[in-house]
Amino acid sequence: MAVGILLVGGFGTRLMPLTKNTPKPMLTVAGLPVTEHQITMARDAGITTLVLATSYLSDVFIPYFGDGSKWGMKLLYAVEEVPLGTGGAIRNAAKLLTTNESVVIFNGDVLSSHNLAQQISEHESKNADVTMHLTTVEDARAFGCVPTDSDGRITAFLEKMENPVTNTINAGCYVFNPSVIASIAPDTVVSVEREVFPELVASGGKLFGFIDNSYWLDIGTPKALLKGSIDLVASRAKTLALTSHNVETHTHEALIMKGAQVDPTAVIDGGSCISDGAIVEAGAHISGSIVETGALIGQGARIEGSFVARSATVAKNSEIWASFVTNGEIIPIPE
Repeated sequence: MAVGILLVGGFGTRLMPLTKNTPKPMLTVAGLPVTEHQITMARDAGITTLVLATSYLSDVFIPYFGDGSKWGMKLLYAVEEVPLGTGGAIRNAAKLLTTNESVVIFNGDVLSSHNLAQQISEHESKNADVTMHLTTVEDARAFGCVPTDSDGRITAFLEKMENPVTNTINAGCYVFNPSVIASIAPDTVVSVEREVFPELVASGGKLFGFIDNSYWLDIGTPKALLKGSIDLVASRAKTLALTSHNVETHTHEALIMKGAQVDPTAVIDGGSCISDGAIVEAGAHISGSIVETGALIGQGARIEGSFVARSATVAKNSEIWASFVTNGEIIPIPE
């Protein structure tokens, strides 16, 4: 058995303007907040206690997720007064955990369908200090790469380079022995990627890679967030958060959540999702887009590759392409 910490305290700078009033983990993908998909992944792997390590706009989480009982879990909240980096955030959140079980760390920027239960099992069977999910990419030049030996032990953390020695990269989900977390200085800015992990390698620590090439995506930009949502709708990525209790209709082209009102003459395609409480009027066409809770899409409007924010109104016969839409602004989504 394991417990978990979900790192959801980032400012979401790369996701501006979507994160202007909403923390990035609460942005909608496939009809639900990113965090809800991650919570259900944790639950499916057997995790029953999860700490949300928050900072920016932290008060948004508690009204939505509460104590976690709706998801059959115990949710706790650790708020950073000042950002502490990944290591500092983990150390701060771990103060709420009183067991000696393995601790799974989830990165709030990631959608992943990897086998987390197997990652935990391998970590515990090897009595590892840390077991890191690694994934293989075609071109690792945009990433730091993480080589392993024949036993799966991580041998180095290498910065971006023109000729990477391996195509395996850090996928952002870690299983920690709690003793490693306890060794991180409290109330101090610490990076696990730049400090804790390299120091473990240098000191001969038991740091292993778990290579799983299932669906994985960094959703840290607006374009990537839209792609992640479309991939979930099209079932290219796996989620257990979508159930008969919250979904009205779901095909590979469209996801309509219960409580949404979509006129029969409207066309929803390209992996679009329409959240609960949204209204789509007659003749509208929405393609490859996210429409959040309470939004109103006017008659005959055409929306493609866009993110329509909570409670926004799109006037009838509007044509909107690759934009972020609020009640007051229509802002092009950066490439």
